[in-house]
Amino acid sequence: MESKKLNWRMLAMMGFTIVWGFGNVVNNYANQGLTVVVSWVLILSLYFLPYALMVGEMGSVFDHKAGGVSSWVGSTYGPMIAYLAGWTYWVVHIPYLAQKPQSALVALSWVFFQSGDIIKTFNPLVLQSIVLGIFLLFLWLSSKGMNSLKKIGALAGTSMFFMGILYILLTVAAPSLMAVSPATPDWSLSTFLPKFDFTYFTTISMLVFAVGGCEKISPYVRDVENPHKNFPKGMLALAVMVGMSALLGSFAMGIMFNSGNIPADLKMNGQYYAFKLLGEYYGVGNALMVLYAVANTLSQISALMFSIDAPLKILIGEGDKNFIPAAFTKVNENGAPINGYKLTAVLVGILIIIPAVGIGDMNNLYNWLLDLNSIVMPLRYLWVFLAYIGLRGFMKNKELNSTPGFKFVKNDKVATMIGVWCFAFTSFACLMGIFPKNIETFSSEWFFQITLNILTPIVLVGLGLIFPKIARKTNK
Repeated sequence: MESKKLNWRMLAMMGFTIVWGFGNVVNNYANQGLTVVVSWVLILSLYFLPYALMVGEMGSVFDHKAGGVSSWVGSTYGPMIAYLAGWTYWVVHIPYLAQKPQSALVALSWVFFQSGDIIKTFNPLVLQSIVLGIFLLFLWLSSKGMNSLKKIGALAGTSMFFMGILYILLTVAAPSLMAVSPATPDWSLSTFLPKFDFTYFTTISMLVFAVGGCEKISPYVRDVENPHKNFPKGMLALAVMVGMSALLGSFAMGIMFNSGNIPADLKMNGQYYAFKLLGEYYGVGNALMVLYAVANTLSQISALMFSIDAPLKILIGEGDKNFIPAAFTKVNENGAPINGYKLTAVLVGILIIIPAVGIGDMNNLYNWLLDLNSIVMPLRYLWVFLAYIGLRGFMKNKELNSTPGFKFVKNDKVATMIGVWCFAFTSFACLMGIFPKNIETFSSEWFFQITLNILTPIVLVGLGLIFPKIARKTNK
């Protein structure tokens, strides 16, 4: 049995695959250019490293639980707060689900036309109607228990992950191997120094979004050989791997794209531009780009189906039945929570169609939905930090001292303050992310976007407060 235990290297690799992706490099370079290098150093050292080690500690302390943030919160604050944590984990996937069909369409346009321009020519309302149709199709397939696309997509996602690493290595080597001249002309220190102004702070939610999610690795703490020593070592290795990928990836983007003149559609099409240029550098034409686009299409579809199904089942399976209406947990003959699917369809449908009315073109619409994800998704990280604050600050170490796990920081007051810092920073990043980017300030579209950015998280999280009231009236 011991031979089946995970070592710290395997754990780090699993965590890296969960947390990191090539899109994190592209999206943050699109926001900041080469100044993102300094931003990565700051975010990784002051935020991600303590975040990862907090997860390591709580995964060790609560290794007798089923796993997941709601279990940690339930052990520190009780079932009602645990339900809200589970609700948040599910509901923040709604904007994610609204964006995935968009991303799949962009990938398909690069597969068949080797260009992303065709997407930008569509009327946003027409294209979003197609997006809604795609979403409803895969929602229906999920309700029928068709899981083969998830498996295919998992393979495609792994392939895409390794292609992202390959891109970084080949691009960084291109100036030496292929005599490629960097697109960014100035590589002096001033090019890398951010200007810490209001505009800069509106972009940090994307950085937080990029490095979040390592709490998904916590259930594996029981499968790690000598977890007291190897789990934190794996988390440290994860932080180093993410840091190297972020920094080298940003340098690679600077070689390909002028940091002072970033294409407006880099978030939408940057990954495909990158592989197209890489093919030109090494004389293989569009082959790498098409291969990446095919893998990304399958990966997006898989992520769509998985995110329709898994977060909802986690909410229903781990949530306290006193707070969830029985009707919401009803499943069909394939085991799919059908009423939960219906609510998902309504919420995602609203988020797909309404923005198309007030956002002028597809590039702005794509960027807005991606930015909305960077505002909403990190809300689930807040529960990680809240659980840690409760563990070290409010529980008087009862469970901590009775568990053979490790302590990230020995001093409870210092540990609590680090938890408070991460909670406050995440909240600040989400708040600043609300302000629209790269459109005229105080224009009609600016007001439209900021209104949606404020209302969306309030409505989505606020719905979770209604369910317990319904449960009290309907559950018997």
